[in-house]
Amino acid sequence: MYKVFVNDKPIILTDSLPKENKYKVYLFKNLIVSEILDKLTSNSINGILIFCHNLELSKELFFKNFKIISAAGGLVLNPKKELLFIYRNNSWDLPKGCIEKGESIETAAIREVEEECGIFNLKLIKPLTTTYHIYNRNGITLKETHWFLMTYDYNKELVPQIEEGITEVIFKNKKAVKEALKNSYANIKLVYDTYKEG
Repeated sequence: MYKVFVNDKPIILTDSLPKENKYKVYLFKNLIVSEILDKLTSNSINGILIFCHNLELSKELFFKNFKIISAAGGLVLNPKKELLFIYRNNSWDLPKGCIEKGESIETAAIREVEEECGIFNLKLIKPLTTTYHIYNRNGITLKETHWFLMTYDYNKELVPQIEEGITEVIFKNKKAVKEALKNSYANIKLVYDTYKEG
């Protein structure tokens, strides 16, 4: 299964239909991408489920409808097991950014977290998940973000990257994380859920 978000509403590509489903079901072979994007952006539906006979091929064909931007970021833990959050555009987010030409995904993830939060000496633990979301800025774009679990064990002041619109950088405990996720994005909740699942 793949989830692609449009304004926090999911497009779910799947090769098995769930027993309980709250979204309208489409067959991949009958799909008109522009129509489903219109429905999702106009608020006439809250999400859709696309049934695919060949999931990997369908994903590849679906993604060909968009300009794809690859990004990387991190879910960072300190020694107290608190999570690093950034505040940007009136929402809590995790640090991430675009992969530069010739840069590995891992290197980009560490660089972006360091730049956005003013921290260094991060330790990359493992890949967590990959998230997808579609937005319209100079054309319809699909952003594919590769997320990694990282640790940080220094006690230096965190410095938000103001020029990127980040106004706050903070480690949050479990209770504060729960509160922050109420004012965050569906993709960030997905990354957090993946981390919690181990």
